[in-house]
Amino acid sequence: MKHLRLMELDKKHFIHPTSSIQQQQENGPKVIMEQGDGIYLTDKNGNEFMDAMSSLWNVNIGHGRKELAEAAKQQMEKLAFSSAFSTFSHEPAIRLAEKIASIAPADLNAVFFTSGGSESNESAIKLVRHYWKIRGKPERRKIIGLKRAYHGVAAASTSATGIPEFWQMAGHMTTDFTHADTPYKNGTEKGIRSLRHTIETEGAEKIAAVMAEPIQGAGGVLIPPEDYLRKVRALCDEYGILIIADEVITGFGRTGKMFGLENWDFTPDLITFAKGVTSGYIPLGGVVVSDHIHNVLKEKSKGTLFHGFTYSGHPVAAAVALKNIELIEQENLVENARKMGEEMLAGFNKMKEGLEVVGDVRAVGLLGAVELMQDPDLNKHFSPDLQVGPNVIEALYERGVICRPVRYDGTDIICFAPPLIISRDQVNVLVEKLYDTVQKIQNHLDV
Repeated sequence: MKHLRLMELDKKHFIHPTSSIQQQQENGPKVIMEQGDGIYLTDKNGNEFMDAMSSLWNVNIGHGRKELAEAAKQQMEKLAFSSAFSTFSHEPAIRLAEKIASIAPADLNAVFFTSGGSESNESAIKLVRHYWKIRGKPERRKIIGLKRAYHGVAAASTSATGIPEFWQMAGHMTTDFTHADTPYKNGTEKGIRSLRHTIETEGAEKIAAVMAEPIQGAGGVLIPPEDYLRKVRALCDEYGILIIADEVITGFGRTGKMFGLENWDFTPDLITFAKGVTSGYIPLGGVVVSDHIHNVLKEKSKGTLFHGFTYSGHPVAAAVALKNIELIEQENLVENARKMGEEMLAGFNKMKEGLEVVGDVRAVGLLGAVELMQDPDLNKHFSPDLQVGPNVIEALYERGVICRPVRYDGTDIICFAPPLIISRDQVNVLVEKLYDTVQKIQNHLDV
């Protein structure tokens, strides 16, 4: 009875993010979760699910960690909130900024805090435009993103996103954004050629920054060619353009490195982060800037920096993040992500060998994807009417596995990002359930 009451209250009062309002009103919420433990979630009816997406790519250390609850409790009892405006400060934010600087690559040593990924990317865009303005080049405003990139749903971050569906809801919210081709399946040379063409067409003297994810997450877990990011760096250096690396998904161990860009020996000018910094236990994000940018800000800024959020540097969020990073390091979860990611990819490769509808498979650490096609050898897609991707997701859900579908250019992509604490046995269960599910759907389609 209580569950039915909650269903009705949900339909009446809760507008869900990135959801079908019509479907919610017809059916109510798909599931009402009750609790989490490790890599598992349990709903109100007692059904257990393997959270193979870390919810939204973010529960890196797993569900139900009492250490983070205790860190929050202790900080709330001591200092629940204090503003960081007007140079007010407090110890948790100072310590967290120092810690992030210590683990970030190269000379990225100063941190601006936000409440999440969209705010982080929004802030990075404003900071690079401010950087050029105080350097006497206010015409450098344009941001180049990549097609299939996802950077958030605030005004500028929506415009930086390269997935058209996110523009269609309310249109482009801000100006001076454009997109180059993703290198995925295009290759490094075509990707760099598209980026160079975009720079020269828009005018290098008007470009503030290139913005890219080390791995394009919501676009379908798109992994760049080995040399692509280094060539992006060289190209941007050639034209004097800054680089923003969006590490919102890839940061804090997800790819088997503390930051995803470390897989390619690539150093940007700014890093944006969120999600895994607190493993989703409390909202927090931020921007890490290079010493060069920080020095320019210190030397040339006049008066107040008119940008900040009420919860920038929230003391409780900072305390939780510090404990979260401590656990990632103490439990060697970055290395576990690397090892278990290799196990997961090996399982995906066996699927590719054994199932006709499995095309490209890929993973870096515990961030991976499996592509499904009518005939991968002939690059033949399924008809959208068949709903193959959603059918796989629904069948996995019925088998107690939560993951995420993406459909792009006719290809159905199943995405995976399990918590970094996942074990070898649990990876094997995940792959076995996936194999069995895809095989049954393949047989049903009579491929």
